[in-house]
Amino acid sequence: MPKYFPQQQEDHKRFLDVLKDEFAKKFSEPPTETKTPDDYDRIKAIGNGAYGEVFLVRDKCTFNYHAMKVVDKGIVVQRKHVKHLILEKEILRCVKFPFIVSLDYAFKDNMYLYFILPFVSGGEMFTYLQKYGSFSENLAIFYVGQLVLALEYLHHCHIIHRDIKPENILIETTGYIKLCDFGFCKIIKKKTWTLCGTPEYLAPEIIMSRGYNFAVDWWAVGILIFEMIVGNPPFFASDPSKLYEKVLDGQFKCPRTMTNDCKSILKGFLQVDPTRRLGTQKEGAFGVKTHPWFKDLDWTNLLNQKISPPFVPDPQGPGETSNFPDIVQTKLRKIDTCLFAEEFKDF
Repeated sequence: MPKYFPQQQEDHKRFLDVLKDEFAKKFSEPPTETKTPDDYDRIKAIGNGAYGEVFLVRDKCTFNYHAMKVVDKGIVVQRKHVKHLILEKEILRCVKFPFIVSLDYAFKDNMYLYFILPFVSGGEMFTYLQKYGSFSENLAIFYVGQLVLALEYLHHCHIIHRDIKPENILIETTGYIKLCDFGFCKIIKKKTWTLCGTPEYLAPEIIMSRGYNFAVDWWAVGILIFEMIVGNPPFFASDPSKLYEKVLDGQFKCPRTMTNDCKSILKGFLQVDPTRRLGTQKEGAFGVKTHPWFKDLDWTNLLNQKISPPFVPDPQGPGETSNFPDIVQTKLRKIDTCLFAEEFKDF
């Protein structure tokens, strides 16, 4: 039976220190390589975002497939999210961790901003939750373990994600995950106050506008575990104000079929008081990793992707999109005048 000891955590922290230094170094250096939209063949739209579309594209030189997120400059300016988007690009450019999507390239034209990302052909976790209704605890442990390691790395680099949910977790064809969509991420030292995120996943301290920290990501992990195993979030109401009342009350019911260890970890993550929440106390992520729910998980083998996944998506040939929903194919516009040149000069 795997056990996780303090010495292993100390070794892992030294590894995280190296990755943190690499992140900081890259963050301080401007990117060297540049590309343009003309370097890619657009194949089809595979997703919709808050600011635009995501396309499957192929590099005309290397013939490698990528996901290309296309962002409309005008919408970003209208919503006053220019700084957010530039920060998202910089963080994605600099993060490097097995269970996190990182940026291949970024560039702009007169109308749009472009993010070139790896194409993860397994698709979104959300798609599989919709298809199967829920996951086994064994599969949830496997996915959440990777998410715990990813968040531990991000928080070590002072990055808060703020939008953990099934739509933002991609499943590789290996069966392992990639956390994506850093649109709400931020680098913080102590606290931040912005109201953002997905309603069902918002922590009580965000709703109460009291200022919050990395604890909100651990709350979201609790919501995710519940949704994976039960098939819906623990707090739900069609009226947002009623939903927030339920979140602040913090009472939820677990099905009888759920194991006691799972109920226990949910209780740990879904603490209304962030100072009592699992992951935020003195032992930090070590307290999460040593929780009985993870007692059979070998953290070192998980990090090194040496565990055989409980579920593997259907194998895909290069550039196949059958694990993505069919969506309306939009056409990108071209204009002769450069829009918002000053606002996006740092992109």
